[in-house]
Amino acid sequence: MTPATCGPLLDAMIEAVCLVDPKSLRITMANRVMAKLVGLPSAEFVGKPVVELTNSPEDLFFWEDVAAGLADHILSESLLRCSEGVAIPVERKVSRVWVAPDEPVFLVGLRDLRDQRSAEEQLENRMSELRATLESSGDGILVLNVAGEVRHYNRRFVELWNVPPDMLEAHDDAALLTHMRGCVKDEASYQERLGLIGDDPEMECTDVLLLRSGRMLERVTLPQTSRSRVVGRVYSFRDLTERLDAQKRIEALAYTDVLTGLPNRLLLGQRVAVALRTAQRNGSTFALLFVDLDRFKNINDSLGHAFGDRVLVEASARIQQTLREVDTLCRVGGDEFIAFLQEADAIGAEIVARRILEKLAQPFVLDSVNFSMGCSIGIAMYPADGRTLDTLVQCADTAMFRVKERGRGNFRFYQPQMNVDLLSRVKMDHAMRLAMEQGLFRLHYQPQISLLDGRLLGVEALIRWSDAELGNVSPATFIPLAEESGFIINIGNWVLAEAVRQSFTWQESGRPVVVSVNVSALQFQQGDFVERVASAISDAGLDPALLELELTESILIKDIHETLTRLQALAALGISLAIDDFGTGYSSLAYLKKFPISKLKIDRAFVMGLPEDEGDRAIVGATIAMARALKMSVVAEGVETGAQRDYLHGLQCEAFQGFLCSPGLPAEDFEDLYATLPMGLSAH
Repeated sequence: MTPATCGPLLDAMIEAVCLVDPKSLRITMANRVMAKLVGLPSAEFVGKPVVELTNSPEDLFFWEDVAAGLADHILSESLLRCSEGVAIPVERKVSRVWVAPDEPVFLVGLRDLRDQRSAEEQLENRMSELRATLESSGDGILVLNVAGEVRHYNRRFVELWNVPPDMLEAHDDAALLTHMRGCVKDEASYQERLGLIGDDPEMECTDVLLLRSGRMLERVTLPQTSRSRVVGRVYSFRDLTERLDAQKRIEALAYTDVLTGLPNRLLLGQRVAVALRTAQRNGSTFALLFVDLDRFKNINDSLGHAFGDRVLVEASARIQQTLREVDTLCRVGGDEFIAFLQEADAIGAEIVARRILEKLAQPFVLDSVNFSMGCSIGIAMYPADGRTLDTLVQCADTAMFRVKERGRGNFRFYQPQMNVDLLSRVKMDHAMRLAMEQGLFRLHYQPQISLLDGRLLGVEALIRWSDAELGNVSPATFIPLAEESGFIINIGNWVLAEAVRQSFTWQESGRPVVVSVNVSALQFQQGDFVERVASAISDAGLDPALLELELTESILIKDIHETLTRLQALAALGISLAIDDFGTGYSSLAYLKKFPISKLKIDRAFVMGLPEDEGDRAIVGATIAMARALKMSVVAEGVETGAQRDYLHGLQCEAFQGFLCSPGLPAEDFEDLYATLPMGLSAH
């Protein structure tokens, strides 16, 4: 073969080819494909050492082995150095051929591997993505080929079927499939179903498998196809056990109270709905008991909410013990429970109510802490009190509230008048708040007169409210409502500011008068009360000696040490302090003597019977004697007759107030009365 014939032959090849002299290892000829691959003209290859085309030291040893004649045909991979300096991966085949009888050459063929490597890399990436997808799935995956051999599975499959590690390491497909069959409860049905799936390669189906471990699996079977031909089958297994457990937990949360485990309002509504339909058909009755624990807040405040939660659990268990199996107890929030008594009449409801009261009255013992706790119960009957759950709950709640108002620790049936009274209270509360916004409150001033010489000693500021719709509303009506709602703080602050303003006006006019202001327990307990009093005096420029605060005994018996600190701070301002309605509370004389109190006011309830009532005489006499011993002055309230005044004078009571002298008067009318006092108003 001559060079003239070799050239066209090499150019006809589709691969890069060159001829290499076996002695010098220099290229003697290269075809156009080779020139294009390397990036050099064909003529420049002639005479070039073949090792210059290599890109690694290993190729030097390779060509040394070729030159040594170690092999006539060598197939290997290498890196081809191009003119741009880029290394191209190639598959290299070196063969010894004879162009003449004694003239061998090396025929070097190179195949560009770049496309193949790119395809392999893409395939590897896809396989990696597939493996990651399989492992990230929440389902167990098992892939079999058409022969039933295992091709793939993921870790979730191993977990669900509890496959032993040694079985996986052995790669024993038959053992794995046998293990799976042994895991199901009904092996016969399982095997029969697999047979049907095997008979139909294109079958798609979903089954539920119950395993001996207690798991319930959903199996989805899909054919695996390639080029429209079934090549295997993919099984996915989803654990229904967790879903069912989660569903049960969701239902439990939806229908039960988390703390006590009792039914909640939603479940109660469903049961009462059934009872309503039954009662409408049969004409039967049932009862709802609204149970509220008494003073439960004290438990939380003193022992903590965690302890309080345990008390709620114990209380709910005790209430549950008083009910029948057909009855329902639910917790509706906080310390409130509703007991639904199916097909119960009023007598049955009363019996259960008394049982609950008795159970909760028994001592509680938790963590060596002994305490007692009762409850208040309101009862509503179907159909007398309502024909819907909401109406019955509202009625039972209203009845319970009445029990709370009257001392707690009892039960009461709902009566229609209760709602009328409650609506009236709601309307009055709204009107009272509007009255504050619209400036409808006024202060009247009732004089306090000396029983010794008839002098004016001071006045008590009394709040009055005149409403366009309600008329003149008595303080005895709206003050308790204000105390209950907390609005008494707003009213008390207004009274304090208005009384100080009026007292300053009289101070500036040259007729100073000591003004007494009533302070509610809730107002006194506010953290900024002392600062508010000091600010009112300072802002108005009032002499502190012209302000007196009247406190109830209930204020003095709550948190004695804090009360004493606050009273001392008030006294330090220069104002005087009095105890209003003395004798109606539970004052401790041991603490009373420590308080900076300068005056006691005898409640009108003990003055009304004077001088005839022996009990009133004893109480009033003892109060005056005690006050003198404690160096306090005494004012008797509600004096309406001369006989009452004279008797008090005989007991050496310092002063009185009441209709005998004057009712409470507007500031203008009081000023007219004030002008008359020096002209003959005396104690007798």
